[in-house]
Amino acid sequence: MLLEDALHGVRIVGKLPGPIVDVGSGGGSPGIPLAAALPEREVTLLEANARKVRFLETIAADFPNVTVLRGRAEEQETDRYGVATAKALASPPVALEWLLPLVEPGGSAVLWVGPGADLDQLRRVSEQLAGGLPEVRDGLVVVAKLEATPAGFPRRPGMARKRPLA
Repeated sequence: MLLEDALHGVRIVGKLPGPIVDVGSGGGSPGIPLAAALPEREVTLLEANARKVRFLETIAADFPNVTVLRGRAEEQETDRYGVATAKALASPPVALEWLLPLVEPGGSAVLWVGPGADLDQLRRVSEQLAGGLPEVRDGLVVVAKLEATPAGFPRRPGMARKRPLA
């Protein structure tokens, strides 16, 4: 089921341009399945937990298009990736706050969320981070990045969970 769920995103992510970053990669989903299905795309697996990073490095050795980075989303270069993905990372508004600064203008954030996701909360977060209106596409939420990341973002580590934007 995890593999099927991750591959569900290929229809969306595969149509979006640019390198992909999977934030909070954990066990490698959806990043590894996306890398396998899209071998021509550069995929970065971003994970803060050292033990999980070691696991991901072992798996990623079989994929020439995958790079593993240890770190937090808030500490990464902004406006760099074409697509940022997250699945089961945090509440959707918090996850979106972590993803959108990583995406370059013209790119998109893609969230695997449940059917009860509050699109109004996501819209409020998106507006503050130079994003467009959240769209549900094939069961995933896609938010386009319209402009460069505004000054003051990303906020320092921990702030998104402590004081959510929405």
